Amino acid sequence: MTVQDLYRIRDFVPDFDTIAAEFAERSRALSARADVRADIPYGPGAREVVDVILPERLQAGAPLHVFVHGGYWRSGEKINYRFVAAPVLAAGGIAALVEYNLMPRSRLDVLVDQVRRSVLWLQAHASDFGADPARLTVSGHSAGAHLASFLAATGPEETYPPSLPALQGLLLLSGIYDLSGIPDSFLRHEAEMTPMEAAAWSPLTSSQLPCPTRVIAYGADETTPFQSQAAGLCELLRARDESAELLPVLDRNHMSVVLDLADTDGILGRRLHDLVARPTQ
Repeated sequence: MTVQDLYRIRDFVPDFDTIAAEFAERSRALSARADVRADIPYGPGAREVVDVILPERLQAGAPLHVFVHGGYWRSGEKINYRFVAAPVLAAGGIAALVEYNLMPRSRLDVLVDQVRRSVLWLQAHASDFGADPARLTVSGHSAGAHLASFLAATGPEETYPPSLPALQGLLLLSGIYDLSGIPDSFLRHEAEMTPMEAAAWSPLTSSQLPCPTRVIAYGADETTPFQSQAAGLCELLRARDESAELLPVLDRNHMSVVLDLADTDGILGRRLHDLVARPTQ
């Protein structure tokens, strides 16, 4: 079995469809009881929209947390990830979920730019929702963790420093940080990522910028690339004197680990709650 084979999540998560259905059902349930402001534009594109979810008792200066969903850059809808907002709301925070274009119709640099612009927009408009723009944190899962990492990093081929938000923390969950195996993986006919794109947007060969808190998490039952790349990114950050916490979650795979993130009593859910509730550093 090649490294490329280890990216085909369905082969290693027997209940993949059941868990995906649970994502959607739990998101519908949260949407029914929460104050959701859906599809707010952050740009002119059809998918350049965010959902903002407000806590029941909103207090002025609330923290703002942004989640970037995964889907191997070629699928995924923010509406099915609203349930991740639960620990954020429990911490008195405002949750925002980002939508972005999908490959192969859009190229990878477009997706990176959209996530950056969406978070910049949210920070600039935070006070419109009752949030403190200085209390901004971000999380992402899988491809979403890859994209979110570039909120505090620059790619090796970026000629000019990009405009980036001022973050208090990043929680990167089950991300792909070395893209070199993606062009020849099962995604070659779906995402159509080129070797040039993989080289230009691999976090492990990018310049990592300061961020007060970085949590690099993964499920202990995930395949080797997800575990080794999480460890590699953590080692890279520490070698550059950047703080980084490596957080494996026992008995969780690439899908069930998102359920833990959304669980206010889960290891990741508690970590997310604490990240959001932490005062500005």
